[in-house]
Amino acid sequence: MTANCPAHVNGRKVNTQGESFLTCYFKVAKQSFDPMFQLHKVFQSKIFPQLGIIAGLASTSILIGGLLPYKAIANPSFFEYRWDDSSKYKKLYYWQSSQEKRDRSTYYLVMRERDRRNAILKLSIKIPENFDANITTRKLSLCRINLGGMLTRTKCIEKIPAVFEVSKKQTNIDVFPNQPISTEGSYAVVMKIFNPSQAGMFQFNALAQAPGDMPISSYIGSWNIDID
Repeated sequence: MTANCPAHVNGRKVNTQGESFLTCYFKVAKQSFDPMFQLHKVFQSKIFPQLGIIAGLASTSILIGGLLPYKAIANPSFFEYRWDDSSKYKKLYYWQSSQEKRDRSTYYLVMRERDRRNAILKLSIKIPENFDANITTRKLSLCRINLGGMLTRTKCIEKIPAVFEVSKKQTNIDVFPNQPISTEGSYAVVMKIFNPSQAGMFQFNALAQAPGDMPISSYIGSWNIDID
């Protein structure tokens, strides 16, 4: 398409015969000191080359990143002790007085009414090996509790007589209540310890055995303990 623009600009003749529209525009704009043309020159001479350099660096970093081995930043303890990724996994509520490493802390490992389908004759808590806290039976108790909220804290309202056993490797706690834990109300295993020296997320798994002829324990949920 040939140009169809003025032959004179600011009293000076501009030769546009037989030229394309874009060639005509830039020739006219240059001689008329069109501000938009000047802006175009700035972008053309300075901005566009810099954008090209940035785009080149970005593409290079993406390419190099794809060649380098991926370094995971997630806490390994979470994945190591995750029960599984299927519908069997169930998160249980807990409360702890402190999340700081090596700090004195009280834990309420809570079992709400909706978490239990049957009465509990025996409760087993599986603890990861790298949770390096010293757990003793004299610092464990079983309570019927009131769950806390925004303005109130979870607290024990009745201690339930129970016998506790802790394995030598500190990876299992067995709870034997004198009477089966009822399906009504909320209960918690209360644990008073010094937090482990290692930060991370530690998954405690709960297994419960119901009264009956078949002493089979079933998974009821997990507490994901967070240590900063």
